[in-house]
Amino acid sequence: MTQILLVYSSVHGQTRKICEYIQQKLHQTGHQVTLAALDDVNDLSGFDKIFIGASIRHGKHRPALYEFIQRHQVQLETKPSGFFSVSLVARKPHKNTPETNAYMQAFLQQTVWKPKLLETFAGNLDYQGYGPMDRNIIRFIMWITKGPTDPNTKVEYTDWQKVDDFAQQMKEA
Repeated sequence: MTQILLVYSSVHGQTRKICEYIQQKLHQTGHQVTLAALDDVNDLSGFDKIFIGASIRHGKHRPALYEFIQRHQVQLETKPSGFFSVSLVARKPHKNTPETNAYMQAFLQQTVWKPKLLETFAGNLDYQGYGPMDRNIIRFIMWITKGPTDPNTKVEYTDWQKVDDFAQQMKEA
């Protein structure tokens, strides 16, 4: 049985939700998937495959993501592995692939790890679930990008078929 580690870095919970969904899908096909928060992982040696999902906050992935990758670079490069990024920008058709998503491109420029399996997923917009500062920052960003700005907006943009496809690629990696 394949031992898969699925690590997440999530701020408002959508990346974790995507990881839990992937975990469930892979469990259904007989894979053992350990789900763990980025800050809770120290040892990658017991896993056959390693995948990381990380959200964007204020236009960036968390610095802890890059520190984790640097610390575990050898194992990430020698085992089947992959990375996906979750952002509201990925809701747009021309920004929802690893090649067209600016956050993914910035990630690839800033990290020493070059995962073979990459994906971008659109996140969740829930103004009422944010604190006042985040709500205002995100509303401003959405205004700039011509997204919804009504403070009562709650929309899940995640394409779950795309997540299914990525889970299938994880099995085949």
